[in-house]
Amino acid sequence: MGRIAYVNGQFVRHGQAVVHIEDRGYQLADAVYEVWALFGGKLADPEGHFARLERSLGELRIPMPMSREALTIVLRETVRQNRVSEGLVYLQVGRGVATRGHAFPDEPVPPSIVITVSSVDRAATEAKAAKGVKVITTPENRWGRCDIKTVGLLPNALAKQAAKERGAAEAWFVDDLGFVTEGASSNAWIVDSDGTLRTRDTNANILRGVTRHTLLDVLREEGVKVDERPFTPAEAVDAKEAFITGAGSLVLPVIAVDDKPVGDGVVGPVAMKLRRLYIERARATAI
Repeated sequence: MGRIAYVNGQFVRHGQAVVHIEDRGYQLADAVYEVWALFGGKLADPEGHFARLERSLGELRIPMPMSREALTIVLRETVRQNRVSEGLVYLQVGRGVATRGHAFPDEPVPPSIVITVSSVDRAATEAKAAKGVKVITTPENRWGRCDIKTVGLLPNALAKQAAKERGAAEAWFVDDLGFVTEGASSNAWIVDSDGTLRTRDTNANILRGVTRHTLLDVLREEGVKVDERPFTPAEAVDAKEAFITGAGSLVLPVIAVDDKPVGDGVVGPVAMKLRRLYIERARATAI
């Protein structure tokens, strides 16, 4: 069976899925998105993703295309039709189709919605985590509302490509003060010399990572000290450990920043323990 996509009320073969040429998401990046990890065919961190979706849409004044309950049904049905157990679900909601113009349409149009599902090889991702990944740094050049999860990701794409060309898995944006803001598709963390975990607070207009939020809950339960305070690339190199979090990466150890080893340059025990604890929580609470 081939892949199936959900596009504006219809389930269609992935290769035949299309949007109108005047869809504002396509022409103006006037759209938002969410990505759920799938564990056992179920959506991980459901409340966090739905809440962030609703917030992002509200910030852009795009109405929800349907109720949360109805959307859950559609998401699950898309997963079922694709017969995917371990993977990722991508949802995009845009303002809709209208004659091209920068201002919103004078008459409201129905929001557009696209859902796709892809498989993930969990054995391969676990092997990647056990080995650790490298990151590079790049100057922060994105707009000031990175807290909204829009599809306007060109700076992120360019940063990811730069990372790929240098043999790294992620790029960390660095602001004018020299602090890491976040990754191109993840949140950034370090483990200080005293065992304190540090990650940037979301008041800095970085993305309010759902995986980040769930991991903070896990850390509170475990009694681990967390300091929501920015750090520099040099502090990351001097740290015991570093890692990134996201729906695709989950909790992924970082062993080098700009080719400089983090700590001993090997995957540390904290990141791997947190990866296990996060996955356990995500599987237990998935819907």
